[in-house]
Amino acid sequence: MLCDCFYVDFFPINRAIVLIARSTLENMKPSTELFDLIQSLSKSEKRFFKLSSSLQSGDKNYLKIFDSIDKQSEYDESGIKEQFKNETFIKHFPSEKNHLYKLILKSLRAYHSDNSASSLLKQEIKNIEILYNKALFKECNKFLMRAKKMAIIHEKFYFLFELISWEKLLLEEAFEDGEFTKDLDSLIREEQEIIEKLRNLAAYHVLYSKINYVFRSGGYVRNDEDRQLVQEIANHPLIKGKNTALSKRAASICYYTQGFCNLANGDYAMAYDKFEKTKQILDDNPKIRKDLSKRYVRALSNMISCQIDLGHFDRSKTMIEELKNSAKLSGFNRTDIQVNIFKDSQIGELKICHQTGDFEKGLGIVDEVIESLEEWSGLLHKEQELEFFYHIAYIYFGAGKYNKALFWINKVLNDNENTLRQDLYSYARLFNLVIHFELANFDLLEYITKSTQRYLHKRQRDFEFEKLVIEMIRKLIRLTNVIDRKEMFIQFKEKLDELANQPGDKVVLKYFDFRKWVDSKIENATFSEAIKKAI
Repeated sequence: MLCDCFYVDFFPINRAIVLIARSTLENMKPSTELFDLIQSLSKSEKRFFKLSSSLQSGDKNYLKIFDSIDKQSEYDESGIKEQFKNETFIKHFPSEKNHLYKLILKSLRAYHSDNSASSLLKQEIKNIEILYNKALFKECNKFLMRAKKMAIIHEKFYFLFELISWEKLLLEEAFEDGEFTKDLDSLIREEQEIIEKLRNLAAYHVLYSKINYVFRSGGYVRNDEDRQLVQEIANHPLIKGKNTALSKRAASICYYTQGFCNLANGDYAMAYDKFEKTKQILDDNPKIRKDLSKRYVRALSNMISCQIDLGHFDRSKTMIEELKNSAKLSGFNRTDIQVNIFKDSQIGELKICHQTGDFEKGLGIVDEVIESLEEWSGLLHKEQELEFFYHIAYIYFGAGKYNKALFWINKVLNDNENTLRQDLYSYARLFNLVIHFELANFDLLEYITKSTQRYLHKRQRDFEFEKLVIEMIRKLIRLTNVIDRKEMFIQFKEKLDELANQPGDKVVLKYFDFRKWVDSKIENATFSEAIKKAI
């Protein structure tokens, strides 16, 4: 009886679990990882994959799947299943996809095997291992010396450490044959030097990671906690001391970190100098530059931003062209580098339009950017997308196209990221208030100002400048007389000018120039005219 009761209760539960699981599986979206990988392939990479596949024997169902996915603009797994419904392999489609994914990666490894020092050194070390195991020590030593020279030139310390380990093994073999031409003590000293360089480089990476986190999470320094952290990094012996970097790689990241510290504190002239030194080290060492292409692009991008902030617009335009041309450098043909060059050059041009008030030119750039955003879809990081959305909104605002500005700023505001670039999210909310003011959405602004204040307070970003802007908007929307509003703008201009002289509050003007906007209202001019007048 007990068993019957158990069976009766248990069966519906089991059935319910099966139904839920089936429903969940049906509603799950198919993975797009294979589609994304195939779409990322260049024509030459696709050609190489097919050529290498043609050399393999047996069924090649994976090529059918490859061709089908390659023709799609958006991943449609149901369409593929329908296309091959009469094929046996479609019954175990997930395993076929997994097999194809691995084959493509294997093909890419072979295709790019000679494109980087790391790939070549991995091959050389494997060759050394094979020759050593076959007791071909003389030949093994030739490969080792060649690889070691390459590792030294490229400052590949991890590989160099492993090569020295092989060199010690070969030295033991030489001793057994009665050859004592090499000095074991000097080899041990060399190994110790490599270990020190590794530790030194690792320490610099930790310091860079800390300052990068400060900037990526909150932007330019505004509070005492972040200011203290930046100061600690700037005063670290490895950053502040002289000749503390034990390699060119370490020196490049040392100057780059110094540049970031100065940038976070708003010292653009000093930041430019440090980023320029980073770039110079890499220019002087093209083999290392090839390996550190992303750092090179970022250093150049930061130099452009510093020049724009310093008002050196002609110089910044020249540097933007240099950034675009860097795409032709050896090792810079990677997709992630090309994306960064596209993003940083385009945003640099948009920033110049902001600072010079040339919003009509900016509209032409925006049209190109929006079209390009579709091409780079899925390849841009979230931060890169948000920056584009913000700057596009700024251009439309400056051109007097407030509805379009609102559309793009909402793309920032509607994102629910909680940790990334809180500066961008916060200033977007202040900018949003100004856009709604220009659209005369005064009833809505009563609510938005309160929600903006709550948002900033919750994230401890309700600084004096932010409070003043919210107060200004609240008072302005309650005034209906044009003369009274102008008087209110004059009062706020005095307060804005006072706060804008504070290093921490001055940063806000990088995101939106509230002073020029207030000037335009006082002088009954356009935002663009107010900016151009001040240049």
